[in-house]
Amino acid sequence: MNAVFRPSARNPLSPRPLLAEARQNLILAAPLIAAQLSFVGMHAIDTVMAGRLGETALAAVAVGANAWFLSFVVFMGLFMSVSPIVAQRTGAGRFAAETGDFLRNTLLLAVMLGLVWTAVVNLLAAPVIGVLGLSDETTELAEAYLRTIAWGATPLCLCFALRNGCEGLGVTRVPLVAGVSALVVNALVNVPLIYGAFGWPGLGAVGTAWGTVIAVCAMLAIYALSFRFEPTLRSLRLYARRPRWSGELFEVFRIGAPIALTVVAEAWLFNLGGLLMAHFGDSVVAAHQIAINFASMAFMVPLSIGLATTVRVGQNVGAGDNAAAARSGYAGIGLGAAFALLSAGVMLLAPGPIVGLYTQVPEVAELAVRFLWLAALFQIFDCLQATANGALRGFKDTRVPMIVTLVAYWLVGLPTAALLTRATDVGPLGVWIGFIAGLFVAALGLVLRYRRRSRRPDATLGGSVLMI
Repeated sequence: MNAVFRPSARNPLSPRPLLAEARQNLILAAPLIAAQLSFVGMHAIDTVMAGRLGETALAAVAVGANAWFLSFVVFMGLFMSVSPIVAQRTGAGRFAAETGDFLRNTLLLAVMLGLVWTAVVNLLAAPVIGVLGLSDETTELAEAYLRTIAWGATPLCLCFALRNGCEGLGVTRVPLVAGVSALVVNALVNVPLIYGAFGWPGLGAVGTAWGTVIAVCAMLAIYALSFRFEPTLRSLRLYARRPRWSGELFEVFRIGAPIALTVVAEAWLFNLGGLLMAHFGDSVVAAHQIAINFASMAFMVPLSIGLATTVRVGQNVGAGDNAAAARSGYAGIGLGAAFALLSAGVMLLAPGPIVGLYTQVPEVAELAVRFLWLAALFQIFDCLQATANGALRGFKDTRVPMIVTLVAYWLVGLPTAALLTRATDVGPLGVWIGFIAGLFVAALGLVLRYRRRSRRPDATLGGSVLMI
């Protein structure tokens, strides 16, 4: 039969149901926030430990990690499509074993794409690092770092698929346990791998890459065990048969490719903005890094709320409940706005103590404080676009959001940043003004898109009506 939306006179913005939905969203999002922070913490640990090896090793890890991240977001975005697919199946009451068939087959796709990812990184490591003009030693170390961490590509793709499967089912405890376990393993194995211990020769900067690979494998082991023993996940019978190629896997690409392009567009906006900062000298770059690092840490909260919103909207879409689906999205966007005001207030009222956690150099600290003031406004629009994007993913609506974000970041944000920094006296603040302009357009466009999409939750606006 067709799962269609039931007409409902209920107002999705009624205060009491909206607050109840917000509470459900937070319950779902809380473990995801911790999981996201754990994943970010792995990079922080690598950076701190590599810093003890000296300037060359730290530069190699920084360059290698940034180059890796540019490919990382592509595959992460692609597999984010698994969450709304599973959520809609769950909401529609599809048999757990049938959802398990889809997820099992997705693992075959993950292995295939992981192998492609590994091959591409190994092929492009030398030419990409070679054009950066680094010293010979740093270039050699950065290339070795990339080729080593590429061994983690297939385990990572498997983790992406399994994690999004867990989220689509509403089982967010497992990503939390997996993320924290990976963080702990990464910290423990880094010591012998980087510095040498227990008879193991230190591998220096390359040791941080091996530490990440091992931590990702530990994360994959947690997911594998969870699908065997956690009651909800066990009902999918993931291990009941072998995976096989299925036509339904094309839905992963159909929904996931626009998500990947959206994530890449945003990631590249900030990376290229950082390159524009390099024109103004080391102190400006350091101040920019402080502000963007704090804003990025804060962003883990609305990002996680957006992930939870995808699940809540998707499950209600699958159940065919128009009002509940609309309400879930508005609750997520509202939570994003509430957190945006909170974090913006902290940045405006206490920039000094925040910057003091990073540096005591007066000229760097003074500029970082000014960047944080702009980051407060930046944060508001960033939270809104993240949660609105999550709500739209719940409808499997990804093509129009992709267009909105590409226009916002590449036709508004980046040109504004480049123009202000190169053709005016605004200086480095122009980069942040460009960020704000791009995020404002993205937030406005995505919220308006959600307003329209939630009123007409059918295939005519780019979503898909679930067939069961």
